[in-house]
Amino acid sequence: MPTEDGPSLTAKHWQERTLPHRIPPAPFDMESLIPELAGFGRKTTLLYPRSGEPGVRVSSIGGPLLWPADEPWPLCTEPGHWKPLRTPTEVVGPEPVAMVPVVQLCARDVPELPFPAGMDVLQVVWCPLIHNDEAGTALPKVYWRSEQTAAAGQVLSDPPLPYEYEEEFMPRSCTVTPTRVVEYPHGDLPGGLAQSLSQRFDEIEEMFGFSYYEMAVTVQSKVGGYPGWLQRPNWPDCRCGRRMDHLLSITASEPVEGRWFPLDEQGPESSEPSKWTETDHVVVDTIGHGMDMGDLGGVYLFVCPECPDMPYAHRYDR
Repeated sequence: MPTEDGPSLTAKHWQERTLPHRIPPAPFDMESLIPELAGFGRKTTLLYPRSGEPGVRVSSIGGPLLWPADEPWPLCTEPGHWKPLRTPTEVVGPEPVAMVPVVQLCARDVPELPFPAGMDVLQVVWCPLIHNDEAGTALPKVYWRSEQTAAAGQVLSDPPLPYEYEEEFMPRSCTVTPTRVVEYPHGDLPGGLAQSLSQRFDEIEEMFGFSYYEMAVTVQSKVGGYPGWLQRPNWPDCRCGRRMDHLLSITASEPVEGRWFPLDEQGPESSEPSKWTETDHVVVDTIGHGMDMGDLGGVYLFVCPECPDMPYAHRYDR
């Protein structure tokens, strides 16, 4: 039976799913209060990375991957990758640099992901160096595989480590708690609509004490929904001419309070009913994958599910 660097895994363990977090309810129904937002709500799955030791057959960020031992580990051979503070400062190489595990998502946790036929595991690795491309960031690669097929053979237990890397693109090992919510756009609101709603947004903030941005927009690691753009939206187009879909975001920002911080992780309730409760400092220390990603930015991955080979692209927003 396949192993996870040790004891055998039971079928029950393979099928276990983490219960989602409990999210504080919004103080108002978004589309009832702002009817113009009808049709803009999107389902997204918030991942909530927390430092931990996930196994190879569960969803994770920065954790071990269900990687077949007989499949070569991906190496980055780009001639222009570099590390800003490296001494000497020339580009890294010429030896290839081992990529690092960034994301593993199982279909049972995020069934809304557009998995190719016969595949139920999404894996993302990237070269943890800066690249001279449009994004100017780590260089990700996406893999789709079948859990059953990969687990039927030997699983790679010790992938090679990069001999050089940029610290802000090296994630610590995290468990995830996929939690489904509905969010609304910020940067992706049509310009005319955003302008016409600006006064209404101000009135809502004055009335409830929370802004539209705090209530409706998620800026954290997630699957689907809208990218949490810090800069102007920059959606990639597929070679087929179609705008790609947002696949997932890996962001340096994770909530430690407010609308999107889970109720089950909050500390003692605040004495002010209108405010969110405070967060236990012990929980705060576990939050996030530990990557700064520039000025607390994010890497967004996009995919075109309409094309047979599922092409993908990425954007770096910092």
